[in-house]
Amino acid sequence: MWETGVSRGGNGSAGQAVADGAPAEPAQACDLVTVPARQGLEAVDILRLRDGVGPVLHDGACDTLGFLVPAGTAAGWDVPGSACTQTSGRGVALGALCGEGAAAEPPVTGSGWLVPPEGAGAAATDPAVLRAALGEAARTIEAVDRCQ
Repeated sequence: MWETGVSRGGNGSAGQAVADGAPAEPAQACDLVTVPARQGLEAVDILRLRDGVGPVLHDGACDTLGFLVPAGTAAGWDVPGSACTQTSGRGVALGALCGEGAAAEPPVTGSGWLVPPEGAGAAATDPAVLRAALGEAARTIEAVDRCQ
C-alpha cells in the first residue's frame, strides 16, 4: 500500500493499514507527480498498454492528473511541465481503510480516481517508466497539434 499525503478520518492512523479492526503492517509513503490532464491521459494509455500504471487521481477543477510514485521520487524529478510533490509519509494507506468490496475514497478533496488503487496494475507507477511515458505523450500531442 502507498500513502498519499492527505489525511482522512477513519479507523487507522496515517501510515497503518487496518484490516478487520487490527492494525496491519505500516504503509509505505508515496510522492505525487502532477501533470496537465491531456498529457496525463496519453501517458495513462501508454502505461496501460505496456508497463502497467499505479493509482491515478484526476482533479477536474485544475485539469490535472496525479500519478502515485514511490517515496523519494520528488528529490530527482525534473520532467518539464510536471511537478512531483513529496508527501513525507503523511496520509492514508490507499484502500486500507475501505471495507471489503468498497472503493478507496480519493484522498484529495475535489478529486476522483481515474485509476483507482483496486484497479491499478501496480501499487505505484515506476518513475522511470512514467518519465518515458510522459515524454512519449508530449511528443504525440505535439505531432497531433502540428497536423491541425
